[in-house]
Amino acid sequence: MQGKLIVIEGLDGSGKATQSEKLYEYLKEKGKKVIKVSFPDYESPSSSLVRMYLSGDFGTDPDSVNPYASSSFYACDRFASYKTKWSSEYNSGAVIIADRYTTSNAVHQCAKLPEKEWDKFLKWLFDYEYNLLGIPSPDNVIYLRVDTEISRKLMNHRYNNDETKKDIHEKNTDYLKRSRLSADYCAETLGWKTIECTADGKMRTVDEIFYDILSAIGI
Repeated sequence: MQGKLIVIEGLDGSGKATQSEKLYEYLKEKGKKVIKVSFPDYESPSSSLVRMYLSGDFGTDPDSVNPYASSSFYACDRFASYKTKWSSEYNSGAVIIADRYTTSNAVHQCAKLPEKEWDKFLKWLFDYEYNLLGIPSPDNVIYLRVDTEISRKLMNHRYNNDETKKDIHEKNTDYLKRSRLSADYCAETLGWKTIECTADGKMRTVDEIFYDILSAIGI
């Protein structure tokens, strides 16, 4: 009995970890068999190439590594997580809550490409991860949409304005802006459910956003 995979997606500072945890606790209280996973899986050796990439070992600019190579780093981390941590539960009917997934590759790697190449890349990406690697495709993708400037302020607050703590994505303002454009495109093109997380120049409350998530996934 195949389970259900719900992905919480969004740019940095959008509240993915908070909302994933909140949804996990909510479903657990409802008596659902539920597991929460997060990507990259920094506690696993499978994320070693991701960590090297984000720390700048392959170049300090995100564009130093082409989107097909960097996608593979993340994809193999997801494959390892699926095979060792949650495949049996998923295949026996559990609900899996994922803080980021293949959808993050869609957002962040499209940002490295001209817009005219996005559709070609997305077709390759989903075939690679879902068909060739064989990890599950999501039943629902919730896109937490945040204004770029607010996202940047939230990141600065998280790191106490210490730029040395940021990875190569977080340090690159232009890349973050491009990621926002690609995220909006993916959400519209791929049918993700968009939750507006900001209003009047500030973040909405955690509960307001959460209620919208419940409505979007029909729980």
